[in-house]
Amino acid sequence: MSFASFSLILTGVLLNAAAQLLLKAGTNAIGHFDFAWRNVWPIGWRVATEPHILGGLSCYVVSVMVWILALSRVPVSMAYPMLSIGYVVNAVAAYWLLGEALSSLRIAGIFVVILGVFLIARS
Repeated sequence: MSFASFSLILTGVLLNAAAQLLLKAGTNAIGHFDFAWRNVWPIGWRVATEPHILGGLSCYVVSVMVWILALSRVPVSMAYPMLSIGYVVNAVAAYWLLGEALSSLRIAGIFVVILGVFLIARS
């Protein structure tokens, strides 16, 4: 895999990870809500106007465009497993930015994912 192709894949993965983190920040800002018909408009409006959620959705849109570019250059059997890098990025970023727990078992899983991505990239 060329450096340019890997860069496209990594950019798409990082945009996807950023989208997840922004969506979580947005839901933290909105708070817990119940799914009920009476909440459709008030909660729908809050979701539609929450800046973090809008930023997350924007990251998704750009990540899809980048991903399409990546898939035009790399076999999907190689590109798709690279999405696992997002697990690592999200776990570490959620720990740093959102104060989420990062247990030893989770850290071990992260190392397994990194090893798997490395093996796929070398194949």
